[in-house]
Amino acid sequence: MNPSLAAAQPAATGLSRALVVLLAFCCGAIVANIYYAQPIVGLIAPDLGLSTEHASLIVSLTQLGYALGLLLLVPLADLLENRRLMVATAVLACVSLLLAGTSSSGQGQLFLGYALLIGFSSVAVQMLIPLAAHLAPEQQRGRVVGNIMGGLLLGILLARPLSSLVADHFGWRAVFIGAAGVMLAIILLLALTLPQRRPEHKASYAGLMLSLLTLLRRYPLLRQRSLYQALMFAAFSLYWTAVPMALAGEHGLSQSQIAVFALVGAVGAFAAPLAGRLADAGYARAGSLLALLLAPAALLLGLTTPGYSVIGLGLTGVLLDFAVQMNMVIGQREVYALDPASRGRLNAVYMTSIFLGGALGSAVASALFSQFGWQGVALVGAGLPGLGLIAFMAKASRS
Repeated sequence: MNPSLAAAQPAATGLSRALVVLLAFCCGAIVANIYYAQPIVGLIAPDLGLSTEHASLIVSLTQLGYALGLLLLVPLADLLENRRLMVATAVLACVSLLLAGTSSSGQGQLFLGYALLIGFSSVAVQMLIPLAAHLAPEQQRGRVVGNIMGGLLLGILLARPLSSLVADHFGWRAVFIGAAGVMLAIILLLALTLPQRRPEHKASYAGLMLSLLTLLRRYPLLRQRSLYQALMFAAFSLYWTAVPMALAGEHGLSQSQIAVFALVGAVGAFAAPLAGRLADAGYARAGSLLALLLAPAALLLGLTTPGYSVIGLGLTGVLLDFAVQMNMVIGQREVYALDPASRGRLNAVYMTSIFLGGALGSAVASALFSQFGWQGVALVGAGLPGLGLIAFMAKASRS
């Protein structure tokens, strides 16, 4: 079948299982770019001349760049042919990763610029997900988005152990050079297998950007879901930026041992397909309530184990990942349903708010851990989704 025809008739054709698997793999591989640095900032920073207090800027600038890409590039998915747009952003990501991997010692400030660019150019994943929602039949949309989000979230969770292992054996630069090679393969996959989609929306870029504000004003659900997940993701980023410091500094773990620890967190990715099925079955509110209760409880759990044990920290990671990912998928399905013709822009608003929250969480991680230890990280981390829970309950009481 002609690819453009397939894109034009999503309800009739749906998505093949092979294409869903391909999209899940591509999403995971692309989004991993913004997490590779997270567990190895302690190796990168001294080599590049960055202080301990500034080490977490590598992570927060990558996430800030991702938020900027979501805001400035993702809305173009409602204006330009999708496959060409995704390939172009993937090419930029490949170049950015290669520049980061070839940085010389003492080039800390330059590397921070590359980190920003890596995040900015890794947003093709947030064009792929709305495309999948566009292609999927209504009755299967939650399941398809959930399965693809499972691949994306596995990419997030597996990026950390993979980068720790590679850095431990081959040095941190090999992480970014290897990621550039993966992106080259992704570029070929997208170009050769992805269906074309030419949006019907016609507007100037300025008009497109102004329409983001219109969508935000028009849909209270978009504002609510963006707030809940921004607070959840701030806690997620705070935890995963601080926990490698705690494991290395307080428990004496090597990079390879930290990699095994991070691998345990990948168990939480199974929340994504489950959340999609819950949303399809009409249990979105119950699923979100569970997630918003579980996230603060998970972070406080680490404080109840003797000496903040490695096992306790690992259990916190699994439960937190599960909660964050469940709430993200449920929110994404509800946001996509608001206006099918504006899914690219709706996704841009939703995901930009999330990664702004993530950038905030990772930015304060180093200073918070240095000043108050793991107890400070856990208490602040629990407070963030706690605020989301309060907002959720207040909204439910008015419904």
